[in-house]
Amino acid sequence: MTQNTNILYAAPRFKLAGDRGLLMELGNVIDPGVNTRIRAMTTRMAENPASGVDEIIPTYCAVILVYDPVVTSPDRLIPWLVSLYETLDSIVLAAPDIVDLPVCYHPSLGPDMAHVARTNGLTAQAVVEIHTAPLYPVYMIGFTPGFPYLGGLSKKIHTPRLSSPRTHVPAGSVGIANNQTGIYPIDSPGGWQLIGQCPVKLFDPARENPILLKAGDQLKFTPISLDRFNEIKTGAA
Repeated sequence: MTQNTNILYAAPRFKLAGDRGLLMELGNVIDPGVNTRIRAMTTRMAENPASGVDEIIPTYCAVILVYDPVVTSPDRLIPWLVSLYETLDSIVLAAPDIVDLPVCYHPSLGPDMAHVARTNGLTAQAVVEIHTAPLYPVYMIGFTPGFPYLGGLSKKIHTPRLSSPRTHVPAGSVGIANNQTGIYPIDSPGGWQLIGQCPVKLFDPARENPILLKAGDQLKFTPISLDRFNEIKTGAA
């Protein structure tokens, strides 16, 4: 496993997160090398479970453990985490699952596309081509159920958040905020620039696994027409 020693901390840093949370921080910038280390750490913890740990939550640069204070404590967990961290150089991570999601970039579904294009001196078509080119690593899930925080957005289409968030963003909306892009899984407020919409449900409580994506996946956006969007959305596909 490779690591970027310029942005990784020399040693993990620990912080309390409320009365049941312990944060293990490995760096302080959004970076593939740091997040690979996070994936490795969560893999090690899953392989070597500790009593009293109820949940493991990976983020951009840290892992948060939610624990039962009746069973364990930070004084017990920190030595365990340090011992696992010292084994990471030998870990071989599983290949990420690649998820291909269709996105319709029609102006009726991407009300901020013109603004994103104008801000970056591009045409809307160029924005679509740039946005659909990468494989985006899913760094973490949060904000709302199933919301994927993705890395790898091209600098060519970085665009600031809205100055005033919308009170309602439809589920499936694809947005850009500064150097990030993502998909709103459910109707919610939001301040990201909306450039399209995905007809596939990222969160469906009726599914066996309600949340479609997980940290460690890689996401590919594939452009589709408005007709195709409506077919998938209505289940006619």
